[in-house]
Amino acid sequence: MSISPIELYRERREAGQLRPDPTQELAAEKLQSLFMALRGYEPDTGTKGWRERLGLTRRKQQQAPQGLYLYGGVGTGKSTMMDIFFDTVPVEKKRRVHFHAFMAEVQKRLHALRKTEEDEDILIRVADDLFEEVWLLCFDEFHVVNIADAMILVRLFTALFDKGVVVVATSNWPPNRLYEGGLQRQNFLPFIDLLLEKLDVLQLDGGIDYRLDRMRSHPVYFRPLNADSRRAVNAVFDEFAGDHQIEHVELQVLGHPLQIQKAAGPVAQFTFMDICGHALGANDYLTLAQKYEFVIVTDIPVLASGQRNEARRFMLLVDALYEHRCKLVISAAGLPEELYPVGDGAFEFERTVSRLHEMASAEYMALPHIM
Repeated sequence: MSISPIELYRERREAGQLRPDPTQELAAEKLQSLFMALRGYEPDTGTKGWRERLGLTRRKQQQAPQGLYLYGGVGTGKSTMMDIFFDTVPVEKKRRVHFHAFMAEVQKRLHALRKTEEDEDILIRVADDLFEEVWLLCFDEFHVVNIADAMILVRLFTALFDKGVVVVATSNWPPNRLYEGGLQRQNFLPFIDLLLEKLDVLQLDGGIDYRLDRMRSHPVYFRPLNADSRRAVNAVFDEFAGDHQIEHVELQVLGHPLQIQKAAGPVAQFTFMDICGHALGANDYLTLAQKYEFVIVTDIPVLASGQRNEARRFMLLVDALYEHRCKLVISAAGLPEELYPVGDGAFEFERTVSRLHEMASAEYMALPHIM
């Protein structure tokens, strides 16, 4: 018999790969229960064996096991627990996918069917096709930000659950905060009720942020601007991005777009000119600070006295990140006190210098993000 989730979890913990964490232990136990429930579970696919076709036997309808929704902040071990479960669960038709990628695929399937089908209920056709392919769906980073996705989720997942599909998901957000502040959210609320009915919910929060714990032993301010600092910054981005897909994101701020060329889950990365070389203001930076826990700014030059606008925007950016306890990683041409030594606003820039030093400390890194 293959190893089970609880056995693999304890094996890794005893090997020193994982630290003792009561909420991870509880997650492992819940995943173990689901692991056991899935052994021998098979949804009704509508196909019958020869005994059933002759009426000699009748298949007993099985109730689908309740899935699991794990949520918590960055670094609490959600992906680790999903790794353990997915690697051990004895289900042939299983799939693990980022939720954003899954919904993009659903939209693509819907678009293809609209070209060839007159049936108005093509969403059920998509659910049928998905069920033929998989009946254990494991979602990484379950989060809803798109109204097009939000409006189809209730019917799509109702159909999947009715067929017996089992769902396990990880998320940074509790179910009742999904699509928070979204357009027509009242139409999305039945989906939250559906999740709470079909999935057990567990918060992973053992008081340890494993990614930040690793980062506290590493610098977050790199200089000078050279190949070594570029490699170091890229390594930090990968650390915070984890298994998230790198994507371009467009945020709406008071009716205008804020472009983020490189983002992955909780981290966004910019060059200095991308974020401070254009006419951005405090609201842009506050929106950024609310959405992303980790912000990386690269290629910060030593600013000349005539670059007061760029210096002022950088001060606003640092203030916004500091207020929201974002973790800031920098590659720069000089030390903080060397970045804007003279020019209009250089005296005020001294506060930014002080904050940059504080934000590089282990004590600051330990503070929780304020959304």
